Amino acid sequence: MIRNAVIHVINEQPLMADLFGVPSAGDLALVCTNLRTMNGKRPIFADRIESIFVFPYAHIRFVEIPPGADAGSDASTPGGDAAALASGTNGNGHGGGDLLPVAPPLPEPEPEADLEIDEDFLRRIREV
Repeated sequence: MIRNAVIHVINEQPLMADLFGVPSAGDLALVCTNLRTMNGKRPIFADRIESIFVFPYAHIRFVEIPPGADAGSDASTPGGDAAALASGTNGNGHGGGDLLPVAPPLPEPEPEADLEIDEDFLRRIREV
């Protein structure tokens, strides 16, 4: 079970859900449960969030799976164990391809210096 995946539906706000497995290229639809909005409330179109929901991939822009969301694995990647990913599979026998390196976090920008108020500019604005 993959917890707290974010489903970005076309022309809608993102939804958070629990997936039954990592989506693969051969899937036609995304099957999930525990569907909720990003603030944890029940979507208006769902009677019960515990139901099983099926979203056709034609209606989904992308699915965001946070690192470590796979409850059945201790690896930090959502596709399965690290050995299976290194060998080119995603834990269920399907090819996962080469993994891309993770970029280091960006440094925090320096705070901007306080800008001085141009009194002449303010005077011209007030006159208009």
